[in-house]
Amino acid sequence: METAVRQVDPSHPDAGAIRAAAEVLRAGGLVAFPTETVYGLGANALSAEAVARVFAAKGRPATNPVIVHVARAADVTTVCADWPATAARLAERFWPGPLTLVVPKGGTVPDVVTAGGTTVAVRCPNHPVARALIEAAGVPVAAPSANRSTELSPTCAEHVLKSLNGRIDFVLDGGPCPGGIESTVVDVTGSVPRVLRPGLISAPQLAEVVGCVEIGASADGVARSPGQMARHYSPRTPLYLVADEDEGIDVLGRLLATKQPVCWLNLGPTRCYLPGALVVSVPNDPEAYSAMLYRELHIAEENGYAIIATLPPEAPEWAGVRDRLLRAAAGA
Repeated sequence: METAVRQVDPSHPDAGAIRAAAEVLRAGGLVAFPTETVYGLGANALSAEAVARVFAAKGRPATNPVIVHVARAADVTTVCADWPATAARLAERFWPGPLTLVVPKGGTVPDVVTAGGTTVAVRCPNHPVARALIEAAGVPVAAPSANRSTELSPTCAEHVLKSLNGRIDFVLDGGPCPGGIESTVVDVTGSVPRVLRPGLISAPQLAEVVGCVEIGASADGVARSPGQMARHYSPRTPLYLVADEDEGIDVLGRLLATKQPVCWLNLGPTRCYLPGALVVSVPNDPEAYSAMLYRELHIAEENGYAIIATLPPEAPEWAGVRDRLLRAAAGA
């Protein structure tokens, strides 16, 4: 299969390119497209066969559910059996945007989408290309990140092609994704909303709307959201996490002693300038760091660098970045 690529203006996408991609979706094909978080790999969410192709292209385990994307909040009725009041309040505040809500699954949604579970994860993206594509397709779109399973998420079309070229039908190249990490996922099926995956919207922001929120996987152990696997979002080169600059210098020295080229993502200015090391001073700001995280990891991976990353503070606003780094380094 040859993957077709069409470049589109991210703010005002070409109608012809959108129609071409929508036709692929309606025919059961796979389309990668930009969102405000990362690039998604889309399929008709109401077709079990089409969604199964997503799992096959990614090498994704069947136990890992995918998110369903809708063009507007009113369209959730096509995929959910119930729309709790908590979901309505959160959607009114944060949609369109990087928030995914887990709600009771409707009968139209195939089991492959939800990993056989009784809930479905749904969101309304805030990106002109994504929304135009979903509207033109006329169906909800199931779309995990457009990369091979467990590997680095893509924030530009080049990342998608590096991972999936020849495995999918179509890529809408809308340039880099502004948010940089995946959506926050909140389960609203219980009495208290539960954050299953941290992201660009923090727990305190959610609490301002719905009061108390809980953090962590569902108590029953059922996977209701993507992003729950221990190892995820991982570069193909080793990734070492350090608590501070002193620990980073120690790890850097040991790696350089083995002649291993190293890229160090260090928070703020660094005093370390050793030959053989690419030291990247990343911003000490969660939104800015999120926007550049996967891009920098892709660059390091492509150049064969071992990677050191300084963990940001254990604070709610940093939860999304910390989660991605901890899962990326798991087992390293």
